[in-house]
Amino acid sequence: MQVRFQILSDAEKAQVHERTLKVLDTVGMRCDTAEGRRILADAGARVDRATRVVRFPPELVERSLAQVKKEFTVHGRRPGWSFPLNAGEFTLLADGGATAVFDVVTGERRPTTHADWLAATRLHDALDDVGFYWCPIDYALEYEQPGGFVRYYTEVFATFGKHVQDSFGTPALAPLLKEVLDIVFGGREAVREQKPLSFLLTPASPLTIEHDYTQTWLALRDYGLPVAIMPMPLQGATAPGSRLGTLLAANCETIGTLCLVQAAAPGTPVIYSPVVATMDPRTGMYAAGAVEHAVLCAAGTEMARYYGLPAESSGLCTQTYEPDLQTAWEKANGALLVALSDPDVLVGPGLLGGATILCLEQIVMDVEMIRLARQARTGIPVRDDLWLDDILDAVGPCGSFLGERSTRHNAHHGEWRVSDLGVQASWDAWRAAGSPTTVAAAHERVEQLLADQVSLPLADDQAAALADLQRRADAAS
Repeated sequence: MQVRFQILSDAEKAQVHERTLKVLDTVGMRCDTAEGRRILADAGARVDRATRVVRFPPELVERSLAQVKKEFTVHGRRPGWSFPLNAGEFTLLADGGATAVFDVVTGERRPTTHADWLAATRLHDALDDVGFYWCPIDYALEYEQPGGFVRYYTEVFATFGKHVQDSFGTPALAPLLKEVLDIVFGGREAVREQKPLSFLLTPASPLTIEHDYTQTWLALRDYGLPVAIMPMPLQGATAPGSRLGTLLAANCETIGTLCLVQAAAPGTPVIYSPVVATMDPRTGMYAAGAVEHAVLCAAGTEMARYYGLPAESSGLCTQTYEPDLQTAWEKANGALLVALSDPDVLVGPGLLGGATILCLEQIVMDVEMIRLARQARTGIPVRDDLWLDDILDAVGPCGSFLGERSTRHNAHHGEWRVSDLGVQASWDAWRAAGSPTTVAAAHERVEQLLADQVSLPLADDQAAALADLQRRADAAS
């Protein structure tokens, strides 16, 4: 009795696909990279040189979908860690790009620092629930200069031991990333085998394959990095003013970009990753905590499954600027809806204010929400040993099951999700402990996790080679 959750019927998913074929064939997508237009033209697309619009014949789309690698495993530096895509597993991706931090001790919002980056990265490394990583705060100003670029990736791989997903829009830096990957993971073929890094492509809505990040991926494609394709259409702003129209736009942008990826490097692994969002019609702002956002992202996961692709979805979103009740209901709604749609990867832990504010304590609370959502996904397991009708017969009317061995056993084997975060005791016990808040408990958890976390050190020869690369990159900056 697993939980069954469905937004689109099989027939409706087929309609989305058929309309996607029509839009890509008749409307097309603008492709801002000349190399991308040439590659697509060679693959059979119709290219209008004046407008840069590329139109995709249905046979090109179907061929691209048949070529893409749909089942693969990613790795990281941590020995023994791996994550299989399209294998029924589920992990979190650390949300990123915050420009401010909410400090629960002072109650103040302040600009981010490198210390915040390090604390958040170490915290994500300590939480086994988080398998994928984005930079948690906005990149430093020097990020897309050679010296800052090498420094960033050296620190990332030295601090976070699982899978890194990232991107950058300066193609000239691609050789430096290849050198970092060669040093840390043992060369191009080892990188192609281990897939420790996936590249994030974000076509611009509506219907545009942008230049800088696409050109960078083209420069990296010989390394076989998985590509997460993540358009971010906004219902009523950069997408049509209906949920269905927005889903269609997201699918067109994802599949059109997939066609370029497969034409440029057939068989490249792809993760179907659109963030299908909505605006607040009162303000035009991104409505981060809107329930429609969660429903649209869940529908996106269903379209990924329709194509047989691994799914990276977005949940745990909120518009609030500090942890409060609205944060809880918006994030819990999104977490449960999207988790029940069965993605491989769920983006979201730790950010507030429409993904602009980092809060370390929120990372811990979001992970707890996902642990509860995981339990909800299991539904009611049906096995012969779980009926317990023999125990019901033995105890009989007016009896108690507290002392039964089956109760004790099942309390430790999945029949309960026993949380150790937040208020779990009686009123008297809670008052005697000083009436602690859940945020205070999360703060204590953060401090303990950071006190215990130890990043995997780089080997001496790796550290020496990276130091030499850093000197050369600094000189080129």
